Amino acid sequence: MENVTTILTGGTLVTMDDSYTLIHDGAVAIRDEHIVAVGSSAEISARYRAPQVISCAGQIIMPGLVNAHTHVPMTLLRGIADDLRLDVWLMGYIMPTEREFVSPTFCRLGTSLACAEMIRGGVTTFAEMYYFEADIAAATAAAGLRAVLGQTVLKFPAPDAETYDDSLRYAREFIELWRGHPLITPAIAPHAPYSNTEETLRLCTELALEYDVPLIIHLAETKLEVEDHIKAYGQSVIRWAAAIGLFRARVLAAHCVAIDADEIRLLRKHKVAVAHNPSANLKLASGIAPVNTLLKEGVTVSIGTDGPASNNDLDMFEEMRLAALLAKIPAEDPTALPAKRALTLATRMGAQALGLGAITGSLEPGKRADIIVIDAHPTHNVPHFTVSPDAVYSRIVYAGKSTDVAHVLCNGQWLMRDRQLLTLDETALKAEAADYAARISAFLSAREEDLVSKLLAIGGELERSESFEVQVKAVLHNVSMIEELLDHPEMKVIKSIHYRQYDTYFLFDDPKKGRLRYREDDNIDENGVVRSVRSRLTFTSGDKEREYNNTILLSHSRYISDANRPLRFYREYFQPSEERELHKDRRRWHVEYKGVPFFVNVDRVSHPKLPDTYIELKSRTWSSKDAEHKAALIQEMLDILQVPATDILKDEYVEMQES
Repeated sequence: MENVTTILTGGTLVTMDDSYTLIHDGAVAIRDEHIVAVGSSAEISARYRAPQVISCAGQIIMPGLVNAHTHVPMTLLRGIADDLRLDVWLMGYIMPTEREFVSPTFCRLGTSLACAEMIRGGVTTFAEMYYFEADIAAATAAAGLRAVLGQTVLKFPAPDAETYDDSLRYAREFIELWRGHPLITPAIAPHAPYSNTEETLRLCTELALEYDVPLIIHLAETKLEVEDHIKAYGQSVIRWAAAIGLFRARVLAAHCVAIDADEIRLLRKHKVAVAHNPSANLKLASGIAPVNTLLKEGVTVSIGTDGPASNNDLDMFEEMRLAALLAKIPAEDPTALPAKRALTLATRMGAQALGLGAITGSLEPGKRADIIVIDAHPTHNVPHFTVSPDAVYSRIVYAGKSTDVAHVLCNGQWLMRDRQLLTLDETALKAEAADYAARISAFLSAREEDLVSKLLAIGGELERSESFEVQVKAVLHNVSMIEELLDHPEMKVIKSIHYRQYDTYFLFDDPKKGRLRYREDDNIDENGVVRSVRSRLTFTSGDKEREYNNTILLSHSRYISDANRPLRFYREYFQPSEERELHKDRRRWHVEYKGVPFFVNVDRVSHPKLPDTYIELKSRTWSSKDAEHKAALIQEMLDILQVPATDILKDEYVEMQES
């Protein structure tokens, strides 16, 4: 008799090996971290003895599940911003909150909480990408799970790095520190092409090749991402990634929703593995990945939950079931991705996608003892039929639940026995998570009440700018008087521009919040053709700072910047109580009157249709004395234009629309 450490016996053995070996009264012999033998209970008991023999009668013994894509510390962000598009969710809520709260402590706690959830759900191996990966690695190893952990790299400041150089330096140190660990495989993880540059992606690729570690990245998650990429680079995401050499590394690509047949062949050619994330793609309305075609073309496909802030859980039983069901819809074929195949994606093929196929993903001698035991007879999974030899796979995928998991081993270590966690203090983790939730809630609530704070929260490429202007608006009954003003001996015309302006005003129930204006300026040439387009975002408090001579106003624009996102983003992000549109044709002159710079605008408002032609005279200012001087000069220009006080307007165009 040969001595081993542990024997699991008497259960239905679902090995998930290449032959899909099933043993209905099966057993596994384990010595330390390795599987020594699998076979019938009689065979194993005849050959091996162990101080620990666990009866698994009425249960299924199978490989631990592989969660191929997630962001584990984001358990602490679960549910903070649901039912939003990906760009609003990520740029408007997740990243601003991360900048405020993510730290080594945050990452350790969030990881530990995620590990508790995954152990309860039968996950023994996962791949993830986030910040402070060394702390994530420490928490994962302490919990006893196996993981491929990718240090995130971004082109803009991240919670753990002010620059991408810092991220790359951190990644190198992380890889060197954790290489060779029995549970942790370090990796590099440029977040996505849209959050990196060609240079950063090349540097990440070189680092991955230097250390022979995986490269984890989000690719082609949405149609919008692909469309934006084509506009910017002239190529789709996958083709561009291949062209710049990204696929020279061992790439694990998350999502791959918006890809075509030629791109799938590119993925196969370069041996890129894909992590399919059914729940997150559905929740964010990203679409359904072409899993059937990927598999037919020979691409290695795995299943992931994505982060718990976008899913909102880490339940791989749910993901397996969804993956099998979703694959049937585009194929219009109920036989597409059967249960056995779906379970393969979540076990053996998932391990292969992570580069761990030689050590985990199936129950075979020589592999690590990453094993789960699940209840085969819960109420939701009876009765059992034996007509089909594949019935057990259907029971696991279509009727099984994460709560069916009774025991979990990883690397031969018990992580859960009889549904009791052995490596984590669940009660303490929940209490700490509740404290973070209270702090994050307070932060977000305060931000929602202050538009400037909310603007600055998305300001990765936006800069706050304060602008004071002395200005007047008036009806111009005699348009020919413009020539009188421009030809005045004290006037010097610097430049003239013709715009068509399309304004959208966001108004809010509480006027004290101020208002936002999204403006598209179409620069028109002498032939009436659009020469260039610029979008601007302006926040105003709605109050006038000061009035001169009862006509000329000092206004305060508290925030003005280029708008680098579409109107739809700002609408969904700010959620105004009311919107108003304003379209106008504007002739603008940059002038100097008596050596002082001014803008002269002549406007015709087409939507809503306003009957008159209007003139604006304005100049930026920086002090009360300067404002008074410019106000006096504006009054002189009004006199030249022969504009009487009765034609002066104090309302903005949007307010004239209201009246």
